[in-house]
Amino acid sequence: MCGIVGYIGNRQAYPILIKGLHRLEYRGYDSAGIALIDHERLKVYKAKGKVAELEQFAQQKDISGTIGIAHTRWATHGEPTQNNAHPHYSQSEDIAIIHNGIIENYAVLKDGLIKEGYRFQSQTDTEVLVQLIEYMKITNNVDLPTAVQLALNQVVGAYAIAVLEKHNPDLIVTARKGSPLVIGIGEDEYFIGSDATPIIEYTNQVIYVGEEEIVTIKRHEPLKIKTIGNIEKTPEIKKLEMTLSQLEKGGYSHFMLKEIFEQPSTLSDCMRGRVNVESDNITLAGFIDNREKFLNARRIIITACGTSWHAAQIGMYAIEEYARIPVEVEYSSEFRYRKPVIHPDDIVIAISQSGETADTLAAVELAKQHGAFIFGICNVVGSSIPRNTHSGCYTHVGPEIGVASTKAFTAQVTVLTMLGILIAKEK
Repeated sequence: MCGIVGYIGNRQAYPILIKGLHRLEYRGYDSAGIALIDHERLKVYKAKGKVAELEQFAQQKDISGTIGIAHTRWATHGEPTQNNAHPHYSQSEDIAIIHNGIIENYAVLKDGLIKEGYRFQSQTDTEVLVQLIEYMKITNNVDLPTAVQLALNQVVGAYAIAVLEKHNPDLIVTARKGSPLVIGIGEDEYFIGSDATPIIEYTNQVIYVGEEEIVTIKRHEPLKIKTIGNIEKTPEIKKLEMTLSQLEKGGYSHFMLKEIFEQPSTLSDCMRGRVNVESDNITLAGFIDNREKFLNARRIIITACGTSWHAAQIGMYAIEEYARIPVEVEYSSEFRYRKPVIHPDDIVIAISQSGETADTLAAVELAKQHGAFIFGICNVVGSSIPRNTHSGCYTHVGPEIGVASTKAFTAQVTVLTMLGILIAKEK
């Protein structure tokens, strides 16, 4: 699971980018890299291994510049080597890119670019994308944001990208489809992250880049957003609910141990305002607003991946036992491809800690096409799951840094159990 960090403003970018990469180390990676622009010089430094090895490699390098992008890579196309690490250059070395996701039609695009005289230095799909952006820029005589738009209209797959251009040191172009991207808004500066963890130290004002949106980030100017279909959008600024202390180990030897011991308080947070023991009452706003849909549901389908799928299995037992509604649990990655039978009077519950699980988002879109009512269970406020479901419930457990899920799992089980009891009581 790759990580993206970016910065443009008045500070030196390198310390912010490196600290951001350290914040993203929990995501897992095999190499790291950074690109900086200073006086129209584009500098790219990459290293196989940990962020610390990138820092050591960059010690004797020129790391000046107030604009830059950085990346941690988990190998998909191409083995984990320094050459395959991000950022990647275009052939002229004028443009650099970092990318999360997979370009599914990269081989076809690469063949076309080779016929146009382009040569490739890595095995990655990402290098194909940066070469395509440069090709679009040159052949159509357009600026970088337009070149990115033209290139992405030829791409099949998922991406979150940040792009720099040597001769435009006041500009970063970002875009996303199927892979998360967050932009933090500071005082005359902007921060970029694949999630909010590299951003929260500097600002709690963010926008979540929407599906198929391109964001032009210019120094000293407001953000400009348009879709790859050229529809202009107005930025919607959100306030982050996380705190910097939630990203620290707080005296524990590792994050998983901390998050295990946080569970009594996080489960209290999850139930606060929802469970009233004295009145024997449960309140879920997402249920209240759609009470009749739940009470008249033909069946409930829960779709999720990984740990959330295991929480769904327990939730199935609770809902069927208490509410007596048939429940099916589906792996999102199977559900989206197997042509399931979905009825308009079905309720589909989509569970994702991050709110950005690609297969679960695809399952949500499929269920919506069949007219089902979609209820999301998610931890991250403002992420894609709550933005793309009809209603839902946040778990409110704070960021989960440990790779092995703890508090997110128990909170998901708690919400599903509350939902089952609530449906039963209303019946």
